[in-house]
Amino acid sequence: MQTKDNIILTHEQIQHKIKRIAYQIYETNVGEKEIVIAGIAQNGYIFAQRLKTILEEISDITIILCEVTMDKTSPQNTVQTSLSSSEYENKALVLADDVLNSGKALVYGVKHFLDVPLTRFKTAVLVNRNHKKYPIKADFKGISLSTSLHEHVNVIFGENDLATLE
Repeated sequence: MQTKDNIILTHEQIQHKIKRIAYQIYETNVGEKEIVIAGIAQNGYIFAQRLKTILEEISDITIILCEVTMDKTSPQNTVQTSLSSSEYENKALVLADDVLNSGKALVYGVKHFLDVPLTRFKTAVLVNRNHKKYPIKADFKGISLSTSLHEHVNVIFGENDLATLE
């Protein structure tokens, strides 16, 4: 059976959704002096970088970027961050990823950050697939999709961003 890519978000739509999420993050954290945006490696980190850029344009809050790496197939005890825990302790933190599918990567990312006291902890995703196997939700989301388990959402960040459904 041949798979067909369906564009679910164009470059312009992705930019608009990221900007809207950045405003929601700002509104939620308006009293904070610093916000840590922790992006799950690769696309989640690119998403976090874009959120940081917009947040710096629209607010005077200091935005600290953090990269979260893990073995997504076996994330137990593999989560690492580019910041030490003392650098995000007692700060507001947003954990970001491009697609929330089963929730596995996001839930293990959340578990990692729960070992340190934070003033506020939220999650952000560009695409929420609604097929969670783990009890996790996105506080900020660009789009929610009802898809079959056999379909795959692919976000391509670059000069011509695209989000496709295969």
